Amino acid sequence: MTSPHLETELTPVTLLTGFLGSGKTTVLNQLVRQPTLARTLVIINEFGEIGLDHLLMSRVADDNMIEMSSGCLCCTIRGDLVETLRDAHWRYQVGGEPRFDRVVIETTGLADPAPIIHTLMSVGAIARRYRLDGVVATIDLTSAETTLDAQPEAVKQAAMADCLLLTKRDLVDAEQAAALEQRLQRINPAASRLEARHGQVDAADILGLGLFSTNAKIPDVARWLNEEAYAQAHDPHASHSPRSSQQAGTAGDSGQRDHQDHDHHHDHDHGHAHDVNRHDDHIQSFAIVVDQPIPDAMLDAWLDLLLAMCGQDMLRIKGILNVRGRPKPIAIHGVQHLFYPPIELPGWTSEDRRSKLVFITRDVPRAVIEETLEAFLATWPE
Repeated sequence: MTSPHLETELTPVTLLTGFLGSGKTTVLNQLVRQPTLARTLVIINEFGEIGLDHLLMSRVADDNMIEMSSGCLCCTIRGDLVETLRDAHWRYQVGGEPRFDRVVIETTGLADPAPIIHTLMSVGAIARRYRLDGVVATIDLTSAETTLDAQPEAVKQAAMADCLLLTKRDLVDAEQAAALEQRLQRINPAASRLEARHGQVDAADILGLGLFSTNAKIPDVARWLNEEAYAQAHDPHASHSPRSSQQAGTAGDSGQRDHQDHDHHHDHDHGHAHDVNRHDDHIQSFAIVVDQPIPDAMLDAWLDLLLAMCGQDMLRIKGILNVRGRPKPIAIHGVQHLFYPPIELPGWTSEDRRSKLVFITRDVPRAVIEETLEAFLATWPE
């Protein structure tokens, strides 16, 4: 593991994704009018030659918005987006200072969010200026069940999100909404869930989703990791109701278990019948807790093995780790086969000093993760 560092001066980027017709543009059209996003560069990816999204966003000043219509972002990611982000700081500046403090990228409905995240993480000219603040996915309650059944891209968008915006709630009954909420809880238990009523959502609720926010001096580790939510995802008695943008708390606040009782050897029952036609049945989400400090070199070796074996299917990995010889906790964050540089946190926020890792995987059983980790811990020299 490389030397931990703290990156707080990088420009935060929010990725707004969601399947076709789920309401991304309606949400974005409302968001950019809020004072919170007054100094925001908006990048819109419209697939095709006619930029309909640009017309819908016409009330936003043109010099604050970039439209990319050369193709889907996940296909042209090494070209247009890299060039756009690289040049934005000099292209949009006054007196040598950038005119924006954050970036919002709206993808097409068919976009895979992973390549966009990879660009923020791995392209040097971009990684030195920007950091991923969060992935926000819009979910159309009227069609999501069918979409999730038929479209693996939609499942991946939901699985990789930090926040799920539920749209068109007024068009479905309570039973239909509850069934979808339970399904989303299995796909991505740690993501916060908000109801975007008629496209309305408070911008503050979808910002600061990363480990560090511009307004907080001390990182909110519990919110960022939210490992209790992974146990609740398989607890039929837990409450998983979403909140509106005016309500307090996050999904999973109710019925939380004491984290000291969380046993990483416990087998979980998904509580639903598996259907090979459901793409989200390939998605697993779980948390692992390690009692003893982890040797630094062992951690690198274990993660390297996992990524070599199944990197494309490790959709998200987050962890707060007690690394042997380091007095402060280390945060790690990976997307598929790439990891951000580890970050040393200011200190432990509780007496609990155990390492905690959360995973969202595709066709990678929990047992593979646990057994390889246990083998490394058992055999690694002191």
